[in-house]
This record gives sequence, structure tokens and C-alpha cells, in this order.
Amino acid sequence: MPHHPYWEDVNVGDEITPLPKVATTQMLVRFAGASGDFNPAHYEDTFAGAAGQQRAIVHGQLKRAWLVHLMVNWLGGDPGSLKKLSCRFKAVDWPRLMKTLTEPQEGETWMCRGKVTKKYEDKGEKLVECDIWVENGKGEKTTTGSAVGVLPSRGAR
Repeated sequence: MPHHPYWEDVNVGDEITPLPKVATTQMLVRFAGASGDFNPAHYEDTFAGAAGQQRAIVHGQLKRAWLVHLMVNWLGGDPGSLKKLSCRFKAVDWPRLMKTLTEPQEGETWMCRGKVTKKYEDKGEKLVECDIWVENGKGEKTTTGSAVGVLPSRGAR
């Protein structure tokens, strides 16, 4: 059974457990196949360069998926759930290149982070609103957003 916070134990200002992520060029090809986003800017350096980028760029929707993962992990799954999530892509991220077929080169690790900004009840649901973001290795927020999660109550066990 996954660990989850109870609504009574969460306070405004609490941090969401950070979630590290690594994007590799191999991951971007896999994500292109899974999502159907075959824009060569996500896996072809020459194409990305012609579009004004340094090299292939991380899919914005992959970073959005990371933020969903952050929230779902923190909410703990049933009975907690993600009710709403939105995000804005503020800066470009570049993936790590591959060292071997299965191993990435050393490089950037992104941190998905968040903080509880509001706690309230609505129509019997125990809700938390959170600011969420993806931080690059320099600590810059490259993707920002917000999420609303439903948490279980200790009184409803």
C-alpha cells in the first residue's frame, strides 16, 4: 500500500517530496513513440539547430508528465488523487547524450519540486493546492505550474 499524507497532517508551506529526473536522448526517442510527437527538434540535433536551438530539446509534454508523476507519487494513489494540473514551459532543456546503449553520460539531473499553497474543503473533498515546477541543474525553474490534489482524511479510515 503506497504511503500518502493525510489532509490533517498537511500544512500550507509544506514541501512536496522532490522527484529527480534524467532525460536522455534515448528517452526522448521513446517518448516520441509513446506520445506521437515526432517533431525532429526532440531527437535530431541538426534539425533543432536549424530551428535556433543548441541541439535537440526535451519535450515540454515530458516535463509535464514529470510533474504529474511528482504529484501522484506525493498523493500516494488511492485514496489520494490528482484533480487538476496545469503548467507553463518557461525555458528549454537539453537531454543527456548516451554513453552506451543503456547508460547516459554524466550531466544534468532535473528536480521536480512543489509546495502546498492552499488547503481547503469543497463538497466533502479534502483538497490541497500546490505550486509545482521543474528545476534544471542550475536551480532555474524551466517549467512551472499548479496542481490540486484530493487527500484522504484520518476521520474517514
